[in-house]
Amino acid sequence: MNIPFHVPYIDDDDIAAAVAAIKSGWTTMGPKTLEFEQEFARYVRMPYTVAVSSCTAALHVALKVLDLGAGDEVIVPANTFVATAEVVEYCGATPVFADINKDTHCISVDSICRLLSPKTKALIPVHFAGHPCDMDAIMDIALKDNLYVIEDAAHALPSWYKGTLAGTIGHIGCYSFYATKTLSTGEGGMLVTGNEEWAKRAQKLRLHGMNRDAWKRYDKGGSWQYDVEEMGYKYNMTDIAAAMGLSQLEKVEMLQKKREAIAKRYNEAFAESDALIPYKVKEGVSAWHLYPLKINKEVLSISRDEYIVKLEERGIKTSVHFIPLYRFSYFKRRFGDMTHNFSNCEWVFEREISLPMYPSMTDEQVEYVIENVISIAKKYRR
Repeated sequence: MNIPFHVPYIDDDDIAAAVAAIKSGWTTMGPKTLEFEQEFARYVRMPYTVAVSSCTAALHVALKVLDLGAGDEVIVPANTFVATAEVVEYCGATPVFADINKDTHCISVDSICRLLSPKTKALIPVHFAGHPCDMDAIMDIALKDNLYVIEDAAHALPSWYKGTLAGTIGHIGCYSFYATKTLSTGEGGMLVTGNEEWAKRAQKLRLHGMNRDAWKRYDKGGSWQYDVEEMGYKYNMTDIAAAMGLSQLEKVEMLQKKREAIAKRYNEAFAESDALIPYKVKEGVSAWHLYPLKINKEVLSISRDEYIVKLEERGIKTSVHFIPLYRFSYFKRRFGDMTHNFSNCEWVFEREISLPMYPSMTDEQVEYVIENVISIAKKYRR
């Protein structure tokens, strides 16, 4: 049996929605994008939403509307996708890497506190795998030190922290609709905020800094005249993606439940082996974007990398989330060798394997993964 790491959940309704958008003759940003923004705002219960081309774009625009730049520091977890830090670099600010918690892989509040300086202007907590960060503590720090909080909720639709949707707790939230996400438009993202001024500026920045209604210039009644009010970016969403987003939004909680059921089965099975460390949600409800199993190196004779090879030999594709940022050559040149500062990141990185996790996985496929993960653990026990 061959088990891919991920298979996107796209049904006939999603396909029909995309085809209808194509047939409408309006394929770039237009009325469907605005409709998607409105429906997404209703779902997340936030007054302002700005659809963009990716979560990376949303994060970049978030930093720009907050006027962060040279001389400013932004604290991010070291264990995240590079986009969380690279957007800080885009703005001329400095990303400061925080360690993580061993169990949740989310940013460590203690590490944040140790890294605060007069230059710190913002925090970007990442809801790893959909597990909500300790947002009460993070917001307390932000309030005390007058900091902005931009939630990287790329993994967290839908996740809930104490009954509140992750991504709607900080000053700005950023979501991803990438191919592997629960709600997928292939590529896409959304910025959400309660601040009207930031939202209006984000709307301009996503489309070259042109005034808000410039996208209508080719529509009936639109004008060829427009103004560029500041330098912006080509970050708009397309109506094809938005049409898929509207269709997928209707079933996003059903898809979350399917992921949650797979995670529950994994946890039940892996709890029986002391060679495996199941991933458990400590607070709130997770979107279960990932299932990050950890191996117990102390009782195994093979490494994490060798374990991955053994799984692939049995037809099971896996991944690793993430290679810590400080291990990349770019950041080594930028900051030097920082490995010794991140004991928890290193501990997790040496042990973590992301297992297949997608809504269309059959019970047979899930059991095949479980059987082989446990079989390898037994075979290579010290």
